[in-house]
This record gives sequence, C-alpha cells and structure tokens, in this order.
Amino acid sequence: MGKRKEFIGEVVSDKMNKTIVVRIKRMSKDPKYGRIIRRFNKFKVHDESNRAKTGDVVRIQETRPLSKEKRFRLLSIMKKAEAPKFEAKEEFK
Repeated sequence: MGKRKEFIGEVVSDKMNKTIVVRIKRMSKDPKYGRIIRRFNKFKVHDESNRAKTGDVVRIQETRPLSKEKRFRLLSIMKKAEAPKFEAKEEFK
C-alpha cells in the first residue's frame, strides 16, 4: 500500500457547494536552460463543511474518486485569509 499524496496550496474558488478549487505551486528546473520555472496545478477538493474560503492556505490529501473531477479532500486550513480593509471615503461639500 502506497502513501497518499499531500499538497499545500491556496484556495482560488469556493463558489461550489462542498467543493473548493486549490492551486498548487511547484518549482522545477528547465532541463535545457537550467532556469527555475514556476508551474501551477488546480485541483477540485472536497470540503464537507464549507469551511475554506478564497485566499486560505490549505493542506489536501489524495483520496478515491468522489465525483468526475474530485480526487482530493481537505485535511486542514493552515492559514486563514485576511479580510480586506475598506476605508470610508470622505465626501467634500
């Protein structure tokens, strides 16, 4: 039995019910030129209680297929997203 894959990524969408979209960033070296390249993957993740919100950093784990595209489940929320600060505009008379 193999170990299930785990990734850490950022939630980019939470608009579906019990599903979030997580973007995983990985760095790889270009085989020809040797330059470091950032590569991204987006995975649909099962979030049973709809806890994760856009901007959160989460840990996900591979699991059996839950739907056509869902192959991961949410393990934990590592860092909550900070709420944007809104400033009230002053009206000049």
